[in-house]
Amino acid sequence: MSDRGHIPVLLLEVLEHLDIAREGLYIDGTIGLGGHSLEILKANPRASLVGLDVDELALDKVKETLVPFADRVRLFQADFRCLPDLDIDFPSVRGLLLDLGLSSFQLDSPERGFSFNQNGPLDMRMDRRTKTTAFKIIDTYSEPRLAQLFQKYGELRQAKRLAHEIVARRKVNKFETTVALRLVIEQVCHWIPQKGKIHPAAKVFQALRIEINQELQGLGEFLETMVERLPSGARLVVISFHSLEDRIVKRTFARLSKGDASAPLVRLLTRKPVTPGENETAANPRSKPAKLRAAEKL
Repeated sequence: MSDRGHIPVLLLEVLEHLDIAREGLYIDGTIGLGGHSLEILKANPRASLVGLDVDELALDKVKETLVPFADRVRLFQADFRCLPDLDIDFPSVRGLLLDLGLSSFQLDSPERGFSFNQNGPLDMRMDRRTKTTAFKIIDTYSEPRLAQLFQKYGELRQAKRLAHEIVARRKVNKFETTVALRLVIEQVCHWIPQKGKIHPAAKVFQALRIEINQELQGLGEFLETMVERLPSGARLVVISFHSLEDRIVKRTFARLSKGDASAPLVRLLTRKPVTPGENETAANPRSKPAKLRAAEKL
């Protein structure tokens, strides 16, 4: 496993919207390989940092990366949604970052099973303590449940057909590898590569990953809770990589900025999502779907 090629997405935009020149605590709720966190610590000697990640391998790597700043860093193996329960001085927080995408080392590690382009086990667990794997879902979910999963989280038009084919074929041969699953997806969806067209396996793998890691569960509620906990002036920056996540962030920030029955709780810093420019997508094609939204606690 290698972290070569790891490039933090929308780095300059993250630093700008977090307003990292201020003294205080910054939280990276999905620290990954620590690209954003490293730049925050390098840029501001008065900044301290709390980093969370469910992936133990990511934390092992980020510990090495942040060694020069160890006296200003605390790391937790925890889901970002556990943040309100941790012993953290929330009044001193100046910025909270969530980069909801996969780390490059996760995608580039065949043994993790995240990529349909590499042959590996059907795993896809960010937290390896989790018992549910992609293999378990493909092997045990009923046809209606698989179809609902592919449609809801993958927005796949051929969801019912694919679910039917998987259930029929698994009676003869179990789907144990990423390539085995990709091949049946390509057959059912009649895949022909076309420029700008999303591979149907990307949608199916996304659906499986969301289900396994419960990526959408409680995201909006977490943002609302953190807005309640954070002090006035604290910034919240969220990078999402698919429309389902972005929709939750957009609606939550919009609701908090209007205040509904009470006064507005945040000021929107991004009326529209910030996306990577041509130079960034050319240097890092994986950044292309990224959307950044930011808000400031009033």
